[in-house]
Amino acid sequence: MPTPNADDLRGLAQGLRSLLAFQGELGLAGLDFELAPAVLPSARPHAGAARPAAAEAHHDPQAPVAQTLNAAHAPSTRASSAGFRPRANGSATSARHLEPELRALREELGDCRRCALHAGRTHLVFGSGRVGARLMFIGGAPGRDEDLQGAPIVGEAGQLLERMVKAMGLSRADVYIADLVKCRPPKLRTPEPSEVAACVEFVRRQVGIVGPEVVVTLGELAAQTLLGTEVPLAGLRGEWRDLGGVALLPTFHPTHLLDNPADKRPAWEDLQKVMQRLGLAPRKRTSPG
Repeated sequence: MPTPNADDLRGLAQGLRSLLAFQGELGLAGLDFELAPAVLPSARPHAGAARPAAAEAHHDPQAPVAQTLNAAHAPSTRASSAGFRPRANGSATSARHLEPELRALREELGDCRRCALHAGRTHLVFGSGRVGARLMFIGGAPGRDEDLQGAPIVGEAGQLLERMVKAMGLSRADVYIADLVKCRPPKLRTPEPSEVAACVEFVRRQVGIVGPEVVVTLGELAAQTLLGTEVPLAGLRGEWRDLGGVALLPTFHPTHLLDNPADKRPAWEDLQKVMQRLGLAPRKRTSPG
């Protein structure tokens, strides 16, 4: 058996630290360490790693997002022939430049009455976070806490999402979060197709303005809608897709993880793929707990 070199040992140590951090954040302290190698990230992200080929996308070629993202209302200086491309530095200056665009989009949405959901809402839930963020999360529809606060993915699910983001070495302030549907459906029901259709163009334009390198969809509704497919989440989760030039990875919604803690481990595998693609290091902890 060959003797491990220093790079191998450093890579293994980084992977273990990453796993322990996420275990501590999400209550996975009992995870069997014999399974750890299957979820360790690569020791060193490859800066020149190729984007997934279009042939690997596996989504409906008629997907509406792929056809309309390039036509979203965003300055042409931030777009290329392949669609929206990530900004090179994500600087505070570029973020300040984009804030008026996002405010203008919110003003255009206004006191939205484009579908019946407006009648039962407390607040319209537009989105929040860093304009120019490299990473954007998109959930399905607001729940009770989101409706009351007017902010996406808050309450207990929001706390879990924040711990997930923190385990990636980021904070909520570093990312942008939005929901596909902007008003709360009654009785926790799934939004009707007409309700989704009333909001989806605004979400597409949010993606174009924020300009992330990676979009992570949370739950089945956001993934299916943005990819234009009826494939269940089980067939989409953890696989890279192309969203008009932006890398998209579907995973579970934090609300699902609260009810199904066994799925926290595959969710962490998904987030490790995002970390590797963005070259992120896990947050350092003084203890695994």
